[in-house]
Amino acid sequence: MLFASPSFLFVFLPLCLAAYFASRTMATRNAVLIAASLIFYAWGEPAYVALMAAMTVVNYGAALAIDARDGPSRKTALIVALGVNLAALSLFKYAGFLADSLNLVLGPAGLSVPRPQIPLPLGISFFTFHCLSYLMDTYRRRFPANRNLSQVALYIALFPQLIAGPIVRYKTIARRLVLRRHSLGRASAGMRIFIIGLAQKLLIADTLAPVADAVFDQSGKPGLAEAWLGASAYTLQIYFDFAGYSTMAIGLAIIFGFSLPRNFRTPYASTSITEFWRRWHISLSTWFRDYLYIPLGGNRGPAWKTWRNLVVVFLLCGLWHGAAWTFVLWGAWHGAFLVLERAGLGRWLKVLPRPAAWAYALLVVVLGWVLFRAESVSRASDVWAGMAGLHGLGELSAATALAFQPIHQWLIPAAGALAVFGLPWRVRKGRSARAWIDTAAVVLLLVLALLRVAQGTYSPFLYFRF
Repeated sequence: MLFASPSFLFVFLPLCLAAYFASRTMATRNAVLIAASLIFYAWGEPAYVALMAAMTVVNYGAALAIDARDGPSRKTALIVALGVNLAALSLFKYAGFLADSLNLVLGPAGLSVPRPQIPLPLGISFFTFHCLSYLMDTYRRRFPANRNLSQVALYIALFPQLIAGPIVRYKTIARRLVLRRHSLGRASAGMRIFIIGLAQKLLIADTLAPVADAVFDQSGKPGLAEAWLGASAYTLQIYFDFAGYSTMAIGLAIIFGFSLPRNFRTPYASTSITEFWRRWHISLSTWFRDYLYIPLGGNRGPAWKTWRNLVVVFLLCGLWHGAAWTFVLWGAWHGAFLVLERAGLGRWLKVLPRPAAWAYALLVVVLGWVLFRAESVSRASDVWAGMAGLHGLGELSAATALAFQPIHQWLIPAAGALAVFGLPWRVRKGRSARAWIDTAAVVLLLVLALLRVAQGTYSPFLYFRF
C-alpha cells in the first residue's frame, strides 16, 4: 500500500486512527497497530506476511536464547541467529544475482546453473536490519531481551517505517512500546510533517521522474544536454522521493506517539563525500558504522586498515541497495572517494573555498547516481560519456523533450535549491504571523498533493525495490 494512494489516505489511515484512539489501554493500541501493519503489508505482499511473522517469532526466541546464555554459548546463539536472518535475506534478494554471476564465470566452459525466480519481498532489507540490530544489541547487553512477543512484533512491523525505513534501533523506541503520550499538538505536528513529505514525493519527485526515465530507459546515446538533464533530474527525484517517504514515516509515527530518527539533513549541501554520508540515509550509514565498520576496527590501527574497512562497508552498502553489479560499483565508487578523503584529499577540501568543495562533492554524488539508476554498467557508461560530451551536444530525444515540459524548466532549479538549502519557511515576523504563513503553506501543499492523487499520477517509492 502506498502512502500516496487513495486507499491509504481515505480508507486505511482514517480507520486505523479511529481504532487506535478508540482503544483505552496501551496493549490494545499496540494490537491495533500490529493488525494495521499486517494489513498494510499484506495489501501489496500477502504471500510474504507469513515470512515476516516467522522472522519475528524466530528473532524473538533468538534474543531470549542469547540473553539467557553466557560465555561461548552466548556467542554461538548470536552467530546462529544472525546466520538465519542473513540466509533468508540472501535467498530472497541475492539468489538470482549469485546465479547470474556464476553463469558469467561458467559460461566459457559451457556450464550454467539455473536462475531461481524468487520475488523480492517488500522491505525485506529494512526489517531484516531491524532484526539484526535487535539481536546484536541484546548480545552486547544494551538492554534485556523483550519477553513480550507483541512488543517485538510491533517494533519489527510498525507500518510507517516497515517498507522503506528509517532503520530504527530497538532502544530508540523501547520505552514507547510500553508507554506513549498523545496530544492534539503532537498529532497536528505529525500531520504537518506527513503533508510536507507527501508534497515532496508527489509534487517534486513524481514530476521529475518522467525526465529521468526518458533519459535512462532509452536505448540511444544521450548528448551532453540530455545526459546532464537526466542525471540532474534523477539526483533530485531520488532525494525528494526517499526523503519524502522518510518524512511521511516520521510524521505518522509522531501521530501514534513514536519518535523515529531523522534520515536526511540537506545532504546536497555537503562539501565532501564524508559529510554527505553523515547527511544522507543517516539511519543506514550509522547502522553500518556501529555494526560493521567499528567491529572491523574502524579507524583504529594503520591507515590501510581504515581504508580496507571503508571499502568493505561501502561494497556491502551498495549490495544492500540492490542485487546488481551497478549497485556494487556504486558502493565502490563512494568507498573509493571516502578513502581518498581519508588519505589526504579531505585536508585539501577544508582549505578550498566552500563553493569549490561543494561542487566537487555534488559532482561525485551525481556521477554516482548514474550508476545507481542505470539498468546496466554499459548504460551508465553511455550516460557518463554523454555527460563528458563524447556524444556531442545533441538534441533532446522525442521522449525526453515530451517529458521536459516547460514546468520542468523552473521545477529543476527550484527543487535543487530546496534540496541544498531546505524549506524556505523562515519569516522574520512575529510567531503568530509565522504560524499563519506555515499553516497556509501546508494547506496549499495538501491541496496540490491531493489533486495529484485524484489524477492518479503518483508512483511507487523508489526504495520499495530495495
